[in-house]
Amino acid sequence: MNIPNRITLSRIFLIPIFILILSLPLNWGEISIGYRMLPVTHLVAAILFIVASGTDWVDGYYARKYNLVTNLGKFLDPMADKLLVSAAFILLVEMQLAPAWIIIVIISREFAVTGLRLVAAGEGSVLAASQMGKWKTTFQLTSVAFLLLNDFPFSYLDWPIGMILLYIALILTVLSGVDYFVKNWHVMKESN
Repeated sequence: MNIPNRITLSRIFLIPIFILILSLPLNWGEISIGYRMLPVTHLVAAILFIVASGTDWVDGYYARKYNLVTNLGKFLDPMADKLLVSAAFILLVEMQLAPAWIIIVIISREFAVTGLRLVAAGEGSVLAASQMGKWKTTFQLTSVAFLLLNDFPFSYLDWPIGMILLYIALILTVLSGVDYFVKNWHVMKESN
């Protein structure tokens, strides 16, 4: 197994730790961020989430730079992304930091696009992510971090930065999903 795939696996292995930190009744106290309080578990989970999210860029960069792109990596990388983002969003709903309906729309789109990719793979095609899809992912990841960090470092503005980013992520998620299906509809037609 090459280094980019090992980096991707490390992202997958960080997910249960991230889940446990936010799910277990850990009482690590709180820290003050401006006039707001932030549970230390949220801070630790946010740092872990940011590190895990960063491995997506690192494994992709390393794989392209050293020509180490593999079929396993093409499978593991998007799966790791979906698992990490889905886990984070579901936990945000449980903690009442994100509306369930937004998360349902986002996760449903991810399942739909993954399904289309599987159909394409069965036909021998690989469907690349679009630029809009990459922006969607960036806003999803950023919204999770800001929601976990109670909008730090912008909490003094008293603007719901995390929620604003989540709504932008929602819009990009829907638009990129529609774009993805429109551009790749031939895959569905050819699979009949």
